[in-house]
Amino acid sequence: MKNLTLIRHAKSSWNAPLHDKDRPLANRGVKDAHLVSANILKHLPKTFIIWSSTAKRAAETAIIFTQNMLCPVESIIFKDELYTFDEKHLEKIVMSCSNDYESVILFGHNEAITNFVNKFGDVSIDNVPTTGVVSINFDTDDWETISKGKTEKVIFPRDLKL
Repeated sequence: MKNLTLIRHAKSSWNAPLHDKDRPLANRGVKDAHLVSANILKHLPKTFIIWSSTAKRAAETAIIFTQNMLCPVESIIFKDELYTFDEKHLEKIVMSCSNDYESVILFGHNEAITNFVNKFGDVSIDNVPTTGVVSINFDTDDWETISKGKTEKVIFPRDLKL
C-alpha cells in the first residue's frame, strides 16, 4: 500500500513585482497553513517523507506544516521539478519515488494537484484550493504502478473555519 498526501501551497502574495517562483505567502496563507496543519495530524501516516516545490510559497507552506507536525525542517526534500503546473509531470515525479517509502507528503501547485487528484483519486474535486489537502491510498507496493486509488481524506481551510 502506498499513500500520497498532496498539499497545495497556501495563499501567496501578489503585493510585490516578483518572479512567480519568488512570491511569498500572504498573511491569510500563513494563517491557513497553521489552521490546516494543526488539523491534519491525526490523518497522517505514522512514517513519511516530505517533498516540496522550491517555489517560495510552497517552501514556506511546507516549513509551517513540518513545524506544526513536530518534524525537523531539515527533513523536507526540496525538488525543483515540483515547481510544475502539469499533472503529467507531477505523475512522473511521484512514480519515480523509491519503493523504500510507503507514504509521501507533497507540497506543490495547481493545476497539477487538482488534475492529479481527479485522475488518481475516486472523488471528483473541482478545485483544490490553496492549503487544500488530499490524501490518496494506492493498492500497490510499487510507485511506478500507481493507478486509480482511494481518496482517503480531503481537508480544505474553509471546512475548518466557523
